[in-house]
Amino acid sequence: MIDVWMQEELVAQFVRFRRLFRSHTLSDIQRQYPHRGFGLPLRSTAYSFARRGPARGPARGAPRGAPRHYGNSSPTIAEYIPTTGYNIEIEKDGADVLQDNGVPSKDIEAIFWSHWHWDDIVNPDRFPKSTALIVGQGFKKAMLPGAPANPRSPILESDYTGRELKEIEFGFFQIGPFPAHDFFGHGSFYLPDSPGHAIGHLCGLARTTTDTFVLLGGGVCHHAGIFRPSKHLPVPASISPHPLSNMESHFCPGHAWEELQKSRGRAATDPLLEMTFDHDITLATDTKRKLQELDCNNNVLVINAHGASVRDHFDRFLKSLNDWKAKGLGKKLRWDFSRELSPYWKAKGLA
Repeated sequence: MIDVWMQEELVAQFVRFRRLFRSHTLSDIQRQYPHRGFGLPLRSTAYSFARRGPARGPARGAPRGAPRHYGNSSPTIAEYIPTTGYNIEIEKDGADVLQDNGVPSKDIEAIFWSHWHWDDIVNPDRFPKSTALIVGQGFKKAMLPGAPANPRSPILESDYTGRELKEIEFGFFQIGPFPAHDFFGHGSFYLPDSPGHAIGHLCGLARTTTDTFVLLGGGVCHHAGIFRPSKHLPVPASISPHPLSNMESHFCPGHAWEELQKSRGRAATDPLLEMTFDHDITLATDTKRKLQELDCNNNVLVINAHGASVRDHFDRFLKSLNDWKAKGLGKKLRWDFSRELSPYWKAKGLA
């Protein structure tokens, strides 16, 4: 049914919210190779995506969401957030951004929660009861009932009451190394099973052309340096476009990258950072390895939930991501995180 999915578009939106904190993902660098500039407060961004049907018709689904105000969350979340020291400023939620760009919430067929963390769920109350809520394997057993029936649950009963709450089950079908589910049944959008970061974590894999895809990684890795480089995708001798300059030039890390990794007891093909913040580190590490197997494919664009570099290359509401490869987004984003090592590159005379 190629004629069906070829007419669908992957639409990107992001809701910018300020969540200022010291990055746990950079702590490995701070501890083992300190440089001024690491560990500065970060501005977090929540990325959302909608699968739009033929001829710009109803949106098939919003795979993940942007945070609602935490005061409207379950009691356990509302009590937790003030203790973190985060400065959270949410301009608009996912439903607002969709509405502002001509996509009413009534046209959304399904909401996909990649996982249940407070900063990664769209508020179902902003959508009609006809909109289904899709969750990953093990979610219902771990999370239900929601508050107030269970005041310690991180979700609300109102999130799912009166609407279809569908938990994805996985069989023998696989996408690369991932067990996966073909959600619409015609190869346009898959849900890879990706546990570890949270119970029931789901990724999304959206077909954008005959042979190109966008992998929506959710919370699998909060920073590109957690899964890059890898044995499947080593740091190249020359990086283009230059991640540290707007000039039409190449960036050549040379032996500097190997020296940095060696000084930290790591191989050149090891990722820059370690996983430190997951429900099950063993499962999360296995999921990361699976992600690395797809990440080396030039026809797959990997976008995770809070990747800081992505927002510099996206419009606030990107009408379509189907032409991401033609626009060179894969090349631009792959090593963009190396900008965060600019103090080191400067010390080595490379920036």
